[in-house]
Order: sequence, then C-alpha cells, then structure tokens
Amino acid sequence: MTTLVFGHKSPDTDSTGSPIIWAWYLSNVQNTPAKPVLLGEPNTEAAFMLTHWNLTKPEIIADVTAADKVVIVDTNNPAELPPSINDAQIIGIIDHHMLVGGLKTKSPIDITIRPLACTATILHDLMGDAVASAPREIKGAMLSCILSDTLEFRSPTTTAHDRAVAEALAADLGVSISDLATAMFEAKSDVSAFTDAELLRMDSKEYSVAGKELRVSVLETTAPKIVLDRKASLMAAMEGVAREDGADQVLLFVVDILREEATLLVPNDLVSQMAEASFGCTVTGDTVVLPGVMSRKKQIIPALKL
Repeated sequence: MTTLVFGHKSPDTDSTGSPIIWAWYLSNVQNTPAKPVLLGEPNTEAAFMLTHWNLTKPEIIADVTAADKVVIVDTNNPAELPPSINDAQIIGIIDHHMLVGGLKTKSPIDITIRPLACTATILHDLMGDAVASAPREIKGAMLSCILSDTLEFRSPTTTAHDRAVAEALAADLGVSISDLATAMFEAKSDVSAFTDAELLRMDSKEYSVAGKELRVSVLETTAPKIVLDRKASLMAAMEGVAREDGADQVLLFVVDILREEATLLVPNDLVSQMAEASFGCTVTGDTVVLPGVMSRKKQIIPALKL
C-alpha cells in the first residue's frame, strides 16, 4: 500500500515541499512506497519552488479514507487536515508547531515535533546520511522551505541550526541564498491574480481565542502596498469568508519582509479590542502597524487575547 504524505490546507512552501521530500525518502531509502499529495492549490511561492527545481506538482486531494496510510507533516491540527483524518491509518507526524490535540491513531506511531523554524530542517535531520544521495531537486526543495519559513533568517523562529542546514544545502547546490530568497519572495508578493477571499485563505490557520473562532491569515510580502491598496475590499470580504468557514472573525496580518513589521487590518471593534489587548498598541484607524512582528507561530498566536 502506498503511504500518502501531506501537510496542511492552504499549502505554503514548507507544506508543499516537505511531503515531496519525505515521500522521496520513504520510497527510495526506506523502501516504503509513498506519494506526496496536497490539500489545496499551492501558493505562488510554493508554485515557484516547484517550477524552479523542476518538481512535479503533487495531486490535490479533498479527503482520506479508512484504507489510507498517511504521514502528516508541518501540522498536527485536525482543523488543517482532511475531514476524515481520524478514520485514516496515521503512521507518523513530523512537525514544528505547538501540539494542538484531537488526532486519534489506531496504534502507536512515530511522532517528531521539534522547536525549529521549518519542517524541512527536521526532515533533513531525520534523513541523516541519506541527504547526501538525495537528488538536486529534493535538496533544492529543502533549501526553499527553510528560506521561506525563516524569511531568509529574518523570522524570530529561526534557529542557528535552521541557518546552518540552509547554508550547507546552498553550498552543496552552488546557489546564492540571497538570489533564491529574493526570487521566492517576489513570487510570493505577486497576488494580483487572487480574489480577496482567496487572499484571506491563502496562508491561514484556524484558532480559538477567548471563545472566538478565528481564521488568522498572514500575507508575507516585499511589496505590502499592493495588498494594503486593497484593504477596503479585503475587509469587506472578511464577513463572508468568516461565515462560510464557520469563524467569528478573520484577522489579516500583512507582513513586510524587508521592514520586518506587520500591518493588521482593523475592520471592526472586535479586531480593534483584540489588537490593543494582544499587542499593547493603540488603534486609531482601520490598520495598525506592529513593529518587529513577523511570525504567526511565535509572535501572533501566543499573544492573541481579548
């Protein structure tokens, strides 16, 4: 039976690349047939990674069955996984996020959750000497995932180990980290083809805070003006997206990679109150700038309160 390897819904670069990396390892090193799949269309940066390294875009699936063997990477949150995930035969979880709970397995499994910036860094470590025999495109995917999740080492989630692994991969591949990261971030910043609803869901996660169901969305960009020029229509679309997704509110943080700050859109009193309670700021309009805030995992989610 072929093992399915996938990450979270709204796949970013790490959740697109890590299934490809681990499926290669299982199939070619562990002799366990595996197939990477996605739970949605990859974002523009992830699509760039696939093209740049000549990788085939994995099949997109909507759900799993009781007959499926699966390995979950880059999440352990049932809300970010297929509806029938607890029916499947989960055989492994590899992640770098906080433990959420709610997944049920049919037997003991291998779980690796480490406080690193990127799942691909963990995969690199788990693969050990096998990394040396990995094809160029697999190493390239690893490097791209790390540069994406660390925002080229700008994110506060970055560890010395993430950076060391990325630098070793870049040296092995003979590529410039700066040039690759710049091309990736330019691809990520090109959001012209997406509707407001698609942007609000593009890089988002579901969380409960103070009894409120939130869709916490982050858009990382080197050109924040392109997104912020659409703030009126984005805020107008939030109510519909929240209603369709069973949430009380959508929070959108526009992360300026180069200035290392986030701008939170403030469509109503609830978001205004949450911003002031969470970040100690004063909201006077429909946006608020949060200096130094770049990481949803480390700086946004842990801070959210009412």
